[in-house]
Amino acid sequence: MKNKLFILGSASPRRRELLEKIGLDFEVVVPEIEENPREGEPPWEFVKRSAIEKLETVKGKVAGETPILTADTVVFLDKQIIGKPSSPQEAEYYLSFLSGKWHTVYTGYALYCGKKFYRRSVKSKVKIMKLAPEIIKWYVSTGEPLDKAGAYGVQGIGAFLVETVRGSYSNVVGLPLSQVIKDMTKCGLVYFK
Repeated sequence: MKNKLFILGSASPRRRELLEKIGLDFEVVVPEIEENPREGEPPWEFVKRSAIEKLETVKGKVAGETPILTADTVVFLDKQIIGKPSSPQEAEYYLSFLSGKWHTVYTGYALYCGKKFYRRSVKSKVKIMKLAPEIIKWYVSTGEPLDKAGAYGVQGIGAFLVETVRGSYSNVVGLPLSQVIKDMTKCGLVYFK
């Protein structure tokens, strides 16, 4: 697989790792926007809007028709968006809330390829095992949950918390690779030789 150089508009090390693992060349430009849902906004619309706003911000920082990919990911349960915890105590609360339940992970992404523009929202379902308080405290003490939506990292230490994933695993990490690569191929950004 080969690709034309593009901009990844994201501060997420997980998105960078996913794209690097499949061998894509890109540069990172970190968008600076507030990622807050609007009153009554569904999570699948919020992540798509957030990705588009990030793309517009990054577009203002790069030249011409440089291709750009941006994304946003949230965890959703019981009509609540669960973002990144602001403290260890909030991480413990989030993990207690998710314990033993199914939740939905939504990632919205926006891909700009000059004349073409794609924006999508992808969902995956995740079941977290029943967590004893001492497991939650130990996991939070590792520091891993503090910069992750839902306070867990399926690709890291937190893998042991996850019983089942239905849908795209990479979506739960932060970028639905199969959908993104399909769109990159459609716009000529990725090709196979």
